[in-house]
Amino acid sequence: MTAPPASTRTWPVNEAIALAALAALAAWAVLTWTGRGAATVALGPLDPSRWFPDRSLTLAELPLVAALAVGGLPLVWGLARKLFAGTFGSDLLAGISIVTSILLGEYLAGVLVVLMLSGGAALESRAVSRAGDVLNALARRMPTLAHRKTAAGLTDVPLAAVAVGDVIVVLPHEICPVDGTVVTGRGAMDESYLTGEPYRMAKAPGSTVLSGAINGQAALEIRADRVAGDSRYAKIMAVLQESEERRPQLRRLADSLGALYTPLAVAIAAAAWWASGSATRFLAVLVVATPCPLLIAIPVAIIGAVSLAAKRGIVIRDPAILERLDTCRTAIFDKTGTLTYGTPHLTDVVLVGTLSEADVLALAASLEGYSKHPLAAAVVQAAAERSIRLLEVEELAEKAGQGLTGRVQRLNGDTEAHAVAITSRQKLAAIDPAGVDRLPPVAGGLECVVVVDGRTEAALRFRDAPRADGRSFVGHLGPAHGLSRVMLVSGDRASEVQWLADIVGIKEVHAGIQPEGKLKIVEAATAEAPTVFVGDGINDAPALAAATVGIAMGAASDVTSEAAGAVVMDSALERVDELFHIGRRMRSVALQSAVGGMAASLVGMGFAAAGYLPPAAGALLQEAIDVAAVLNALRVSWRTGSLSDYG
Repeated sequence: MTAPPASTRTWPVNEAIALAALAALAAWAVLTWTGRGAATVALGPLDPSRWFPDRSLTLAELPLVAALAVGGLPLVWGLARKLFAGTFGSDLLAGISIVTSILLGEYLAGVLVVLMLSGGAALESRAVSRAGDVLNALARRMPTLAHRKTAAGLTDVPLAAVAVGDVIVVLPHEICPVDGTVVTGRGAMDESYLTGEPYRMAKAPGSTVLSGAINGQAALEIRADRVAGDSRYAKIMAVLQESEERRPQLRRLADSLGALYTPLAVAIAAAAWWASGSATRFLAVLVVATPCPLLIAIPVAIIGAVSLAAKRGIVIRDPAILERLDTCRTAIFDKTGTLTYGTPHLTDVVLVGTLSEADVLALAASLEGYSKHPLAAAVVQAAAERSIRLLEVEELAEKAGQGLTGRVQRLNGDTEAHAVAITSRQKLAAIDPAGVDRLPPVAGGLECVVVVDGRTEAALRFRDAPRADGRSFVGHLGPAHGLSRVMLVSGDRASEVQWLADIVGIKEVHAGIQPEGKLKIVEAATAEAPTVFVGDGINDAPALAAATVGIAMGAASDVTSEAAGAVVMDSALERVDELFHIGRRMRSVALQSAVGGMAASLVGMGFAAAGYLPPAAGALLQEAIDVAAVLNALRVSWRTGSLSDYG
């Protein structure tokens, strides 16, 4: 597996240009107010008098010209490249204003526009910058070395040097480096991020293991069945990279509004020039028209929404999703850890013997308290919830493939300790052949059997419990957020997925879906309408990246967090609902600021076209409009109290 190249950190160009413009304005103000700026200067070949005989350059204008050369020309060049590429947005007016101000010698107005344009772009870049790259996160997560077992002992070798058939040792809590088969040892691995199965899976000799799975507390020796480049983890990485490359570029709110506003402003400016015969009026109109409510107010609203989300325990990794959330019409959910809690819970104690449920749980939980089996904690938790006192255990044994056995302190009234075995339905025949016929039919979820003194007493059934508010949350998505289609897509078994879908009220169900399949489903749904995908596993990363909006539940996987646009830190559906409301609020306030600011600019453009506003005064008026728009945009972060509206 080859790691993608690390992203390089670029110098914050827009911030530097904005600082240069501020410094130039400060120098101009000092020279003007002190009376020292009236003297003319000559720049040799660069002096404007070489091309415009009636124009001279004063000392006060020198820092303004420098700022336009250093900052204005790069901005104009960038806008020109976008224009030649067939794309333009609200910033095109600013570019035309800069060029016109230079041609007309209105350097002060030009620098003010440079400051507005670069300042807005700097805010935008701050708002939309991502904390990392998802493919880098995938590569970072995998170990670079593997512990290969040889006759001389363990040797650390590069992952690429592992060959099929090599024996690799995976130490406790390490990430499995390759797909393989266990040859020695027994324990458990967390594969939920890869497969969608909600449980830690028990591993014993002969069990298959997946690269990227997290090992439990016991070291395992595995035989490599595939090289790293052909592993399951590498395939997920390749699918994710493909989805990133095919992800459509969605038009931003500012560009959509600017596509209407820009031609109108240019038309008004051209009409003023034609009617008056003065190019200065053309510039004055464009300076007033510079759409800073779009370039500044919308990023400020986004930053406010990011701050509000952070207070709710939601990390916004791609602030652009805040503009898109309210447009989504299809919700797609993963199962494990999203609409469920992601851990097994004891759901049923099916009694088939003479003991009571409390006695069965007392014996089983006492024994399971010493086990590393993935279901052991669920049994112990169930006993604790019922306030059942645990008993003393002796002669404990947990042999590979044979279950857990031991002698447990006697129950009330009994004279001897009880021989207790916790095993599977398949292994029961060797312990209590008659007990097999007394067991209930196989049901969904996982199961273990409790045998006491050689007699089958109960079957314990486990499931990944659905979230308590899952049904009410899913039911309100349509009425409250306009989501007309809700889907459940999971890598888990069909019976488990359908069971959950029936509980939470989802009709469209896709089960047993691998990452490639999830990606195709999301891409197909997104082609019909904007989508929001909610998931928590590494196997969800391609779908999270391909959806219009990707929301990761919890921060257990940095890969999932990197692929998503937002991360709900405490894995609560209530936070997902609050994110919907934050996005709607941000979009509403941003539109108020943008449309209100443009309306005020249109009034100012009328005065400029009539000759009542020179370019510099028009730029100052635009700054006042900007302040009003920004103050309104700041309201996004002022919301207090609960944002959720379902119960």
